[in-house]
Amino acid sequence: MMPFTAFEIDRTQQFIIENSVIGRIVVRTWAFFQQTLQLRGSLVVLPTRETRLTWHGMQLILRRGCYAQTPAGDVELEGGAGLTIETPAYTGLPQAGGPVEDRGRLHYIDGCSDSLLICPAKVGDPCLNLLHLPAGTTQTEHTHPSERIGIILRGRGVCRTPEGDTPLAPGMFWFIPKDSRHSFHTDTEPLQVLAWHPDSDFGPSHDQHPMLNRTIVEGVAATDARHAAIRTV
Repeated sequence: MMPFTAFEIDRTQQFIIENSVIGRIVVRTWAFFQQTLQLRGSLVVLPTRETRLTWHGMQLILRRGCYAQTPAGDVELEGGAGLTIETPAYTGLPQAGGPVEDRGRLHYIDGCSDSLLICPAKVGDPCLNLLHLPAGTTQTEHTHPSERIGIILRGRGVCRTPEGDTPLAPGMFWFIPKDSRHSFHTDTEPLQVLAWHPDSDFGPSHDQHPMLNRTIVEGVAATDARHAAIRTV
């Protein structure tokens, strides 16, 4: 298993994570060149420098703090630097967004906050989060039941593991293995982190989603057992 890893994205590297909860994950960093990827599944793109992204005839300029998720097919990245996460066995909804806000919209732990940027299309699917750590954060040591992969957007801090403290700075890639003990800490600067998760315990399902929940038939939501006959199966 790949250990905790963090480094500045200034060169091209590739890592393969086998047997993740979502199957194989192909993690790549790139810097200052053009590449065309032929994908299965989908690709999450997290730039640390301005880059041009082209897929299926669409072209986007992504700056630091922006993000995208592309479908399978040919994807071209031109210039800049950043991180891509390919999931051959999973296809996410095509989307792009950013730049991210300064703070998360959801409370987390130890004064930190979080925003869901790429939400699970269905419960259990991968997601992308913005994690904001205020200055002076001393985070409680914790673990996650699956891998965490991402980049440092802004600010400085350290990630503390049983092996020691690793300094974190803008433009860095980082990887935390599943069930690995860790915590983030900041001093005089806040820290902004993009964190991709290969799974979730949150999201819509065939039986619970806003379109269905808010469809009212004879005064009762379509989710009610009395309307089972009209529900798509």
